[in-house]
Order: sequence, then structure tokens, then C-alpha cells
Amino acid sequence: MSKVKVGFVGVGGIAAVHLRNIAKNPDAAVVAVCDIAEENARRAGEEYNASAYTDFNVMLSNENLDALFICVPPFAHGDMEEKAARHGIHLMVEKPVGLDMNSVEKKLEAINDAGILCATGYCLRYLDTVAIAKEFLSGKEIAMVRGYYLTSFVKTPWFREMEKSGGQLVEQATHIVDLMRYLAGDIVAVSADMNLNVLKDIQGMNIPDVSSINVTFASDAVGHLDCSLTQPDHRMGLEVLGNGFRVEVNGTDVTIIDGEKTTTYTSKVDFYEIQDHAFIDAVKTKNKDFILSTYENGLKTLNVTLAANRSNEKGIIVQL
Repeated sequence: MSKVKVGFVGVGGIAAVHLRNIAKNPDAAVVAVCDIAEENARRAGEEYNASAYTDFNVMLSNENLDALFICVPPFAHGDMEEKAARHGIHLMVEKPVGLDMNSVEKKLEAINDAGILCATGYCLRYLDTVAIAKEFLSGKEIAMVRGYYLTSFVKTPWFREMEKSGGQLVEQATHIVDLMRYLAGDIVAVSADMNLNVLKDIQGMNIPDVSSINVTFASDAVGHLDCSLTQPDHRMGLEVLGNGFRVEVNGTDVTIIDGEKTTTYTSKVDFYEIQDHAFIDAVKTKNKDFILSTYENGLKTLNVTLAANRSNEKGIIVQL
């Protein structure tokens, strides 16, 4: 294959990062962009010398794409994945992959039936420091995982509506849920308490501003995740605890406490760039091993976050 011909649907927000990365990849070319906002589509098309569209179906019909980045809000996916799969187009789907399990399970079936590659946007897996943490934890018995995602309110209008974003856990803190799963294994039970406590005055706001989630892993390890939209700064990370050791992920840095020895590792990579280049390498070589988060993985992480929402609504422990 010569250069991988890449299209984009959605050019705002995180898509801008992906566009820059793909544009400087020598094995790829941005050939088409699509956004319902015509001005945004036109601007991105001019910047990357790509055809610009406002209709996804027209772009699919007109362009011969090898790969497609789907960078739309979680409520706006429609049947984009299924249509792209029928065209044999490999996919990079930003997180979260949807808002209901029935829909994403059908998408996974279409992706598998088409035999295409599909990555999902869990970029923290591509950190060099996370790779060190994962290697250290290999074969070790994990007792507990403690995660946190504490940040400020996002002003994007759809984010504050539960039916469009799924709330902070589904849309943002999903990164920490995924990292918990990546380092400690599958989650089999979830219980959650969430409230809208101090941001009630924001117009149209109906998502929690604080969330507390308890989980149990398949290994019998237990875990906890705190989320909040109330803070003036941004902090995210987790701790993995075992007998005589602890792994701390603080932002992109990792500290390993092993007995009396403490070692801190500072990331030296742009994890978004590594993620995007890995996807292009996977498409170019047809080697799925470059992809650290498949669509099936995105589905599993989504399932945990939706289960937490369900637990909060019904006041029950949800078994996965």
C-alpha cells in the first residue's frame, strides 16, 4: 500500500490533534474531512488540502478511503461505523464509542463481519510510562486500584446533557476506567453514587458534578474511582496496590514503590501521536497488534461506565 488515504468525520476538539498527527505521518494523507458545520469543514479542508463535506454519506460515496477517524460526540454516531465497515474502511473511533450497549454491540458485529481493523481512542495505553507500569505489574497479585479524575466544568453545550454525553464518567473519566482495566484486568461488578451538588445553576445541566464508583475485578481485587467537575485545576491518575508494592500513575508520570525502592518515570512521548501512528502502521501492514485498544475493548470500558450510571439510578450493584 502507498500512503494510507484517511478521512475524518468531525473536525473539532480532539479531531484537531488527530489531524495534525496524520498530516505529518509520511505513510498517510488526509484526503477528506466532514463536519456538519460547513465553515469548520471548509477550514479543515483548506488547511490539510483535503476535500470538504458536510454530509457523511456523500463523502463515503465520493472518496476511496483506506481509513476513517470518527471524532463526533457520543450521541452522534448513528450508523457511521456500519456504513464505513461495509466499504471496507478501517476505523479509529474516539471514546466513548456510544451511549448504549445494544448499539455498540451491533457495531462490533458489523466491524467483525467486515474484517476491518478498528482502534478506539484510549490514548493512555500508548504512554511509555504506562508500558513500564504494565510490565512491572505482570504476574503480580493486585489487591486494590484507586483512581481519580478531578477537573473543571466543560462548557461544550452537549456535555452537560446526560442523554448526549452520558455524563463525566462516560465521556471523560472513561480514560481512567480503561486504564484500571488495562493494568488490573476485567471489571465484573460496579456500584456508584453520583449527585449534582454544586453546579445546579448551570443552564441545561443534568449530569452529576461528583461521582464515587466502586468496582470488583475478575481477580477479586477491589477498586474505586472518584470523579468531579468542581475543581479549578485538572488531575487524573490511579494507584495500584499489592503486597509490598504500589504503582502510581499521576497524569503521564509513573512512580513505582517496590519495598524500600522508589523510582519515578517521566513520559518522553506524545501519546496521541504514538496512538495515531500505531493505527496507521496497523492499517498499512494489516497487523492488528499495533492497536492497543480495539473496538471490543472500547465496548467493554463503555459497559463499565454505563453500568455505573445504572447502579446510581437504581441503587443496586450491577454485575457485568
